[in-house]
Amino acid sequence: MKILDHLEEWIITFLIGAATLLIFLAVLHRYGAGLPIPVVQDWLLSLHFSWAQELCIYMFVWMAKFGAAYGVRTGIHVGVDVLVNRLPPEWHRKAVLVALVAGTFFTGTIGTLGLRFVWENGMHYAVFTALEIATGDLPQGPTTPDLEWPTWVIYSAIPLGSYLMCFRFLQVTWNFVRTGELPHHDHAHVEGLNDDDPAFDQAVLQGGAK
Repeated sequence: MKILDHLEEWIITFLIGAATLLIFLAVLHRYGAGLPIPVVQDWLLSLHFSWAQELCIYMFVWMAKFGAAYGVRTGIHVGVDVLVNRLPPEWHRKAVLVALVAGTFFTGTIGTLGLRFVWENGMHYAVFTALEIATGDLPQGPTTPDLEWPTWVIYSAIPLGSYLMCFRFLQVTWNFVRTGELPHHDHAHVEGLNDDDPAFDQAVLQGGAK
């Protein structure tokens, strides 16, 4: 399970980092190509970054889908639980379970509908072609405007992200049934900093002294 956790984090980190770098380069190219610098301007104009915006959109969509699953696992999603927390313990437990089961059902449904959409959008043609099965009248499926990638590859973020989110809901539900605890994210905690570390305490004291 740790492998899946790390893979999830690596995918999110890579997507947001690569998309940010790509946007930076695209903006730099756009404004740099307008500067009347000999040789450099001609070289920049010869580069084509028209596909950058499209790719960044797809990367952020994939990041959002996997990020939503990460949010369920870590408890980082915002929730309005004022009423639920005021319920008696037994009713509080039932309300939380209803919410978790509803989340599981919803994400599982979206994943299934998304998979059906992706399959009919060209994935069936790609799978049949890879397995050397006659495709008959199956449509090849549309492609994206700039990158000209099969759209079913892009839309695969829906079933993959939704099924992963569904799995995370099942994990949280099972853990809540066993322990009665939900994942909680401390917004004041900074990853990599240990409150028990003397160096950390010293840095805080020095910061306060300034």
